Amino acid sequence: MSAGGKQVGPTVSQMLAEARRRFAEGGVSDPATDARVLLAGLLGLSTTEMLTHGAEPIAADTAGIIEAAIGRRLAHEPVHRILGEREFYGLPLSLSAETLEPRPDTEILVDTMLPYLRKLAATEGNIHILDMGTGTGAICLALLHECPQASGVGIDISDDALRTARANAQRNGLQDRFEAIQSSWFENIDGAFHVIVSNPPYIASSIVHDLAPEVTKFDPVAALDGGEDGLDAYRAIAKDAKGFMRPNGLIGLEIGYDQRRHVTAVFEACGFKLLESVKDYGHNDRVLVFSLAD
Repeated sequence: MSAGGKQVGPTVSQMLAEARRRFAEGGVSDPATDARVLLAGLLGLSTTEMLTHGAEPIAADTAGIIEAAIGRRLAHEPVHRILGEREFYGLPLSLSAETLEPRPDTEILVDTMLPYLRKLAATEGNIHILDMGTGTGAICLALLHECPQASGVGIDISDDALRTARANAQRNGLQDRFEAIQSSWFENIDGAFHVIVSNPPYIASSIVHDLAPEVTKFDPVAALDGGEDGLDAYRAIAKDAKGFMRPNGLIGLEIGYDQRRHVTAVFEACGFKLLESVKDYGHNDRVLVFSLAD
């Protein structure tokens, strides 16, 4: 059909129902949510606007774009990869091929570290953060956004990730307090930090390829593979962190659900003590906070 000579397709509601139906038939785990988020993102509508604009027709060319996106999701590509961005702690963040898609569980690391940052800022004034394996910059940028007294350095081995992190800092008005540096752990880092944070690779090499295709096909392996026992990154951080920390400094880490005891042992062996352990939304151990041992 046409409107004023312009080809139009189905309505917003019809397209949403069609996406939901195809996702359900295709075995997508949450077809209703994925359909709503995908269409809202492609149409530039909020969740509320998806309802209020439900009867409006979609232009035929836009319907074609949505159709192609539905096909990509049915081929296991995650919704936010298709959209090219994801919100994290209220910040819109662009994704790229060599960045891990930031997930809600990682927001728990930000939640956990913010009270420590604010306490440090109250006594120290300006504080300095190091985010190891920064990827999109998600963790560091969220902390900077919530703590105006903080500045941060994000390190990564990937050029692509560093470009993405810098662009995300610029996008969110944080570029003056954020620096991205290419480094393998502490290799190219100077100075001392009040807070070191990381969501490092922590999946054992032998099981990386057993993960869901949404992960194995689209998340960078370098951001997942933590070595034979999943602890390589934690060992690398623990081994050298003391030389880059203020005396009252802290380390905040995301961990795998079954790694609390092992990661704690790695850090205690290097002169740290566990201050706090925090569980995720599924009641699994997810965040550990360490300080220098007395």
